[in-house]
Amino acid sequence: MAVIALLASAATQAIFQTLKGTERSNNHITCVTQVQNAGYWLSYDAQMAESVIIDNLEPPDFLVLTWTEWHYGDDDINHSVRYFFEDLSGGVGTLKRSHWSSAGANEQTLVARYIYYDPDDPDNTSKVSYQSPVLAIKLTALSGEARETREYQVKRRPNL
Repeated sequence: MAVIALLASAATQAIFQTLKGTERSNNHITCVTQVQNAGYWLSYDAQMAESVIIDNLEPPDFLVLTWTEWHYGDDDINHSVRYFFEDLSGGVGTLKRSHWSSAGANEQTLVARYIYYDPDDPDNTSKVSYQSPVLAIKLTALSGEARETREYQVKRRPNL
């Protein structure tokens, strides 16, 4: 009986450790995926941007980018993209993208979940800075005990 109890206890511990490891691994993969997705969207828009607005934005706004799509012979199309946070709780929220264009676009896209944004924690929070022509983006995602931070340096297109 004692041997069976010992084996059952060992098996229970092994299963618990496996499940706990899987949960940590899943949380880390979630963080990596969310940060990469946000980095993709921000980099894509930043490369197109003629104007980068990061100063004097009120939370939940994070970044505003504008550019003109030039059409020779037709009307030019103006674009504006606003990145902002929704459902911030404990500094963790959803990053969204709102795109407007003079051609009729008016859409909102979920960019990433679990993004950490807390202006009172400047060392760890997601943030942007701009020194023409480079937009520096730091993104941090939190899920459970997992944390992932990535930094991107995006050079915007030349203003022709």
